[in-house]
Formats: sequence, structure tokens, C-alpha cells
Amino acid sequence: MGEKTIVSTWLGGMAFSTDLDGHQVIIDAAPQFGGTDRGPQPKPLMLVSLAGCTGIDVVSILNKMRVDFQEFRIIVQGHLTDEHPKQFIKIHLIYEFKGKNLPLEKIRKAVELSQNRYCGVSATYKK
Repeated sequence: MGEKTIVSTWLGGMAFSTDLDGHQVIIDAAPQFGGTDRGPQPKPLMLVSLAGCTGIDVVSILNKMRVDFQEFRIIVQGHLTDEHPKQFIKIHLIYEFKGKNLPLEKIRKAVELSQNRYCGVSATYKK
């Protein structure tokens, strides 16, 4: 079992800085909640993590399948509860590809493998 530890340091106000393997990530609250917009808010970053995780998987799988595509983007829609603690109760992913003669079945297979076998972020959210 692997372990990952991060340390977030308070910067004042509502902002926190975290060093992730040499990359600085600053998280802040929205101005209406006391933040100064120094960085993204925490919950949208959860969606960013999901898009990044599944995106990396899909690209890796499609490369192994020798699928050539020119553009790829993932739209992630998260639906939050109205009451506290506000949490995502539904997350919808839309995978968009552009290219010539794209093999739809291979793309579907790559997305399915990512969502059901490889993407740890997706697996965490499904629990």
C-alpha cells in the first residue's frame, strides 16, 4: 500500500500553499467567503484531479492502441448538495476527441478502462 503525504501552509486570510513534488499549488476561498482569489478553490480542484487522472489514462491507453487523435478534452460537471457539508453527489464526464477516422470502439474501450480499472481518483469518488 502506498502513502502520499502533503503539507499545506497557511498564507494568511483563507489561502494555503502546498508544494507537490516541486510544484506550488495555492488554494484560496472566493472573496465572498473571505478569500482574495489567490488560487483556485478546493472543490473545483477535485474535478481537475479527476479530469487529469482519467485523461492521462486515456491518452496512455490510446497511444498503446496506436490511435491517432489531434485534440482531446474532458468536460467535468459536478453537482453539489445544497446543505453542508457541500459535497459532490453527481459527477458527469464528457470526453471530446477530434481527428480523422477516429476508431470509436477503441476510444470507448480506453475510457471504460480508465473509469473502471485504472483511474484512482475515479475509484475514490465512487466509494
